[in-house]
Amino acid sequence: MITYDRKSWWKTAFSFRGTALPRSLKRVVIFALYAVLIQAVYGLGLDVGWISHGGVFGLDTAGHAVLGSLVGFMIVFRMNASNARYWEGRTHWGALINASRNLTRFASQHTSDAEGLANLVTGYAICLRRNLQGKRDTEEADLYLPEVVTKVANKFGSPPTAIAAAISDWIGTHYRQKTIDSLMLCHMEELLSRLVDAQGGCEKIQKTPMPFVYVSMIKQLIFIYLLTLPIVLCQRCGWWSPLLMLIISLGLFGLEEASVETEDPFGVDDNCLDLVACTITIARDTMQMALIPVLNRLP
Repeated sequence: MITYDRKSWWKTAFSFRGTALPRSLKRVVIFALYAVLIQAVYGLGLDVGWISHGGVFGLDTAGHAVLGSLVGFMIVFRMNASNARYWEGRTHWGALINASRNLTRFASQHTSDAEGLANLVTGYAICLRRNLQGKRDTEEADLYLPEVVTKVANKFGSPPTAIAAAISDWIGTHYRQKTIDSLMLCHMEELLSRLVDAQGGCEKIQKTPMPFVYVSMIKQLIFIYLLTLPIVLCQRCGWWSPLLMLIISLGLFGLEEASVETEDPFGVDDNCLDLVACTITIARDTMQMALIPVLNRLP
């Protein structure tokens, strides 16, 4: 995720990193050159293959305007769907952070091994982040997890699920040792369920892409619209049409690419969620809360 100054208008407007330009620039240039070709054919009155000066340049602008409206509607639909997935992903990680804090805070006040639980929760968050990014292992989390948990988790298809089971075992062990009573057991299991529910919500987003029929239709309509746009512009705009084509194609390709990038909020692209920062927050806060009783006993 790119952090930026919301009040710096010029710096944001003329940025390159994190924008749609790197992904769409080649296509934008291709269609701009295509507009130059169409304008040259029209200006010189030539017939080049299927581009016939007498038969093509009489294209009705009304029909093209209707197609443009449809393209705009489809792109707005695409952007809204991607943005909803992005914010849903952030909501799930917000729930993970809150449940982690509450679980460790509760353990620090009612058990003597809150630090062990904090390590398990931190390892769970790290493994979940890596799992959402396609890395099914316990690397980076080994520092926080007991060796036996690491061995079991590496054999699971989903390591975070194995660590969630280890957290549940930690709660059950303290219940059997009568460190916590049945009400505390239910409360801690409910907090753990919130962690697992958030994990399931993230996996739903990751494993359910936008339907291919929508994605392909949007690309096809954009292609048809831009393919016919220079034929409409050349008569009215002259040699300004390649510049207009450059701007319009940048807008269409840029908005579509922005939707593609935010569709998967758990990736490693510039505009994806900063899950590393989220896991650092969980590691810091859970460990600090686990150590509060120890610090309070110091003279």
